[in-house]
Amino acid sequence: MSPLVEAGAIEVVVPAMSREGTPLDLPASLAIPDDAHGIVVFAHGSGSGRGSPRNRLVAGVLHEGGLATLLVDLLTPEEADERTNVFDIDLLAERLRGAVRFALGRERTASLPLGLFGASTGAAAALVAAAGEPRVRAVVSRGG
Repeated sequence: MSPLVEAGAIEVVVPAMSREGTPLDLPASLAIPDDAHGIVVFAHGSGSGRGSPRNRLVAGVLHEGGLATLLVDLLTPEEADERTNVFDIDLLAERLRGAVRFALGRERTASLPLGLFGASTGAAAALVAAAGEPRVRAVVSRGG
């Protein structure tokens, strides 16, 4: 069993906007340990998402260390099929900022220090998102 599943992750939706300006929901997995002392929001890279075994393993280890985690699919399946979206750093960063707002808007995570974990193109999105969000304390990049 995945450490993240064992951690009691719940499925949530993060509100976002389409390119056309219509609201859409992005699926996400949120895990909050009882003794959480921070939260890490994941920005997945090209061709990856919240179901990635590697990212779920990393999130599980972070959770075991007392960090809450939010893994969110920054693109809908239809958007991910269009390769230009996978490399649209501005779009991914805007969606990631929405995930940050979601995390900071929840009672149990609102006051926690916040970090971003970016993989591949998600690393660039994490840096862009962090530049406009003063609550981000750290950005970690795996590749990218």
